[in-house]
Amino acid sequence: MILLPAIDILGGAAVRLAQGDFGASTVYDEDPLDAAQRWVSDGARALHVVDLDGARDGTPVNLAQVRRIAAAVGVPIQVGGGLRTADSVAEALAAGAARVVLGTAAYRDVDFLDRVLAEHRNRVLVSVDARNGRLATSGWTEQTEIPVGSVIETLGRRGVSRFVYSSIERDGTLSGPDLDEVSSVAGTVRGSFIYSGGVRSLADLRALAGLRQVNLAGVIVGKALYEQRFTVAEAQAALNGRE
Repeated sequence: MILLPAIDILGGAAVRLAQGDFGASTVYDEDPLDAAQRWVSDGARALHVVDLDGARDGTPVNLAQVRRIAAAVGVPIQVGGGLRTADSVAEALAAGAARVVLGTAAYRDVDFLDRVLAEHRNRVLVSVDARNGRLATSGWTEQTEIPVGSVIETLGRRGVSRFVYSSIERDGTLSGPDLDEVSSVAGTVRGSFIYSGGVRSLADLRALAGLRQVNLAGVIVGKALYEQRFTVAEAQAALNGRE
């Protein structure tokens, strides 16, 4: 299982939101590249980059930042936020993304999803963002009543095998992951997934690793790293069962 430090870009800076609220952002690095280089120098083997402006506006805004980060670090980066056309996906990959994370368009545009999977299957993840067990879209600003389990099953039938699962209620709150929720998702995903939401301590990471879900491929951590609750190296050791 791999740790992916989060770099969420809003207004050109690396920020963290609380429960997806764009009005409750905290700036941690004025230059996202500083965060990227810090995490990699501390041992990060991959990075999770989100264009929050793009997620909100519906089209990528921060690909120049993605390009800078990809050129400066020697690890794969996965990029999401505003990728709602085949052209924008191609642009993100051309900017240096090793993988792209699709959101809203994966649910709303079947032709788009089919095309992107056909062209870039092994480089595509779909983000399932949950609030109270229901799907949220458009950068978490629009709430649906669709149960996330049915969303995962439907996407799986369309050929999606890699997911990012985010617990919005826990994101940026340092309240700990919902282990029962993670186990439930693991039982639904036919493929692999990365979990995000609420990690606050090494104990949380040990607990996630202790679930022994073979399809849980990684954990995204943001605020706890920025607030120096533990280091990247310590976190990866915990996921490896060595901490």
